[in-house]
Amino acid sequence: MADTPVITLNNGVEIPQLGLGVWQASPAETEAAVRFAIAEAGYRHIDTAAAYRNEEAVGRGIAASRVPRDEVFVTTKLWNSDHGADRARPALDASLRRLGLDHVDLVLIHWPLQDAARRIETWLALEAALEAGKARAIGVSNFTTEQLEEVIAAGSIVPAVNQVELHVRFPQQSLRAFCRTRGIAVESWSPLGGAPGSWGGETNTLLGDPIVAGVARRHERSPAQVLIRWHLQQGLIAIPKSVHPDRIRQNIEVFDFELDAGDLVALASLETGERIGADPLEANWGARPTS
Repeated sequence: MADTPVITLNNGVEIPQLGLGVWQASPAETEAAVRFAIAEAGYRHIDTAAAYRNEEAVGRGIAASRVPRDEVFVTTKLWNSDHGADRARPALDASLRRLGLDHVDLVLIHWPLQDAARRIETWLALEAALEAGKARAIGVSNFTTEQLEEVIAAGSIVPAVNQVELHVRFPQQSLRAFCRTRGIAVESWSPLGGAPGSWGGETNTLLGDPIVAGVARRHERSPAQVLIRWHLQQGLIAIPKSVHPDRIRQNIEVFDFELDAGDLVALASLETGERIGADPLEANWGARPTS
């Protein structure tokens, strides 16, 4: 059984550094993957979101695993249409009902969107949810440095986590440096990379990159294991997605080897600065009209 390292968040809550993501997984796939990941592969961290439309399946998978609830770290995210003081709290309550839980371990604002006033309202609503015991920690996703500064200034709690697109081609060094100064843990979505503009819908070119393949051969590991290990050694939280039992198990078998300095230099050479997902300074889909 995997013994996943944990990161202590800025409020003292511990989050397993490696988890299972379920974006784009159908409910049936999600339930089976979550049960297998927890009960058989040793995962103790599941990342979902209201927008994934599989929270009910996550809840069923957790229950089917028969692992005690307090041993599984569960993250969900507030969707874009539920920003604002009037929508955020009932939306989180709805997520809890779908999950079949009385609280989540972490709730994130999924996207910042292009409305600063509503963004702040939403953050203050998450602070209230934390105070009410509906979450053990609160954070954000896809926030820039400026957007983080904005909610820090407006609220009374510093976000515990900022979950962002992050991989060897897009390592987000300046954002990570800012988060370190504020005690904000950085979590990587799409940690294995993908095809630019595809959001994972096409062949993942990073997994087939010859440099990654060379490092993998040296360690007798898969390219995915090498890329996950890179995140762990950077002090990042990673949530690779898979619904295939063999890959789910393989992705967590990464705690018995280390990348050396030469490996890290080789992987650093892959940086292009290119996103595969949306730019948070432009993304605004799903936002409710302001009037």
